[in-house]
Amino acid sequence: MNYRIFPLGDAALTIEFGNEISVEFNNRVIQLARFFEGNSFPGFIEVVSAYASFSVFYDVSMVRKNFPAFPTAFDAVKSFTENAWQSSDELAETESLLIEIPVCFDVEYAVDLALIAAENNLTEKEVVRIFLSKIYRVYMLGFLPGFAYMGEVDERIATPRKNSPRLKVPKGSVGIAGRQTGIYSLESPGGWQIIGKTNVELFTPEAETPTFLRAGDSVKFYEAKLY
Repeated sequence: MNYRIFPLGDAALTIEFGNEISVEFNNRVIQLARFFEGNSFPGFIEVVSAYASFSVFYDVSMVRKNFPAFPTAFDAVKSFTENAWQSSDELAETESLLIEIPVCFDVEYAVDLALIAAENNLTEKEVVRIFLSKIYRVYMLGFLPGFAYMGEVDERIATPRKNSPRLKVPKGSVGIAGRQTGIYSLESPGGWQIIGKTNVELFTPEAETPTFLRAGDSVKFYEAKLY
């Protein structure tokens, strides 16, 4: 598997495997990110994972102080990353949980369901049936705390983002953007096509694990009323 490593500003490094939605790439990203989380080095701050890349953020002065043999902090962290990559076949397999999430598709919550149906020459019931028929992979978290980018949505109901985002999307709204689906963990502006709502808490900042979902998890939606 090819990759490239490059600086992200003056205090971070990115390793990138490609520019596509790929389970293989994403598995490797998650494996390496979790390796760094469990095997940090002096000056390590955090890792941020994406679909096919992850970035390591570090304290430049701390890295330079602890690893003076390297000409720069970037060179030191690049070496750590390459060593982790070279031993990546020995890394633990990505642990995946299957999580079931209820969604209500009542008209007051599914404000774009009719649009998705019309754009794809389907009935609203068909859109819901197709949406519920798949298990979705959590590829990454971002945009909002706890917001999970999941895929891939069946191409029969894939619908682009809105040209003009809404100023306010309610917390718990379930949306589609192209072949991605996601849940708004907090009230926020947003341009995804909203097809329903869940009352599952995606972000609990005071909890030991503040995000309900994590990269590598699998999600199965099912229809349920909100109470």
